[in-house]
Amino acid sequence: MDVFSAISGRRSIRSYLEKEVEQEKIDRILEAGRLAPSAANRQEWKFIVVRDPDTREKLIRAANGQAFVGEAPVVLVACATECTSVMPCGQPAYTVDLSIAFAFMLLQAYELGLGTCWIGAFNENAVKEVLHIPESVRVVALSPVGYPGQSIPPRPRKNLEQIVCYDGYR
Repeated sequence: MDVFSAISGRRSIRSYLEKEVEQEKIDRILEAGRLAPSAANRQEWKFIVVRDPDTREKLIRAANGQAFVGEAPVVLVACATECTSVMPCGQPAYTVDLSIAFAFMLLQAYELGLGTCWIGAFNENAVKEVLHIPESVRVVALSPVGYPGQSIPPRPRKNLEQIVCYDGYR
């Protein structure tokens, strides 16, 4: 599968089969995150792989009751280990870095036949409590990972003319 096929085919999956995800696939997903670019190549991140059913159940509550988060056999949690760096453009480096790495990981999961769903609707303090994450670390995103239990058609997207400008903002 080429990159564009993965980008155009990936969907947010909210239903998962009761089938374990092979460790080799999890390792490949984690490797995609490890290889992602980061500001000044600092790689100030940790990825938590949650397989334990009781812990996944607790993450449902931390993710505002989204049951499908715990339905998947794996939940990935993207954490920033250094949160004070600001890029020259004014953006916090950790949000950009973790977003790039997590996007790489979710695309890799799709190529491996797995479903994911980027979760931004969660209570960070509750996630930290469940997973014993230090206060200084930021939780940027969660994603269930598993074999899709549903097929999702493409969602509508704006056309390029609506989102692209050349040589200035118009």
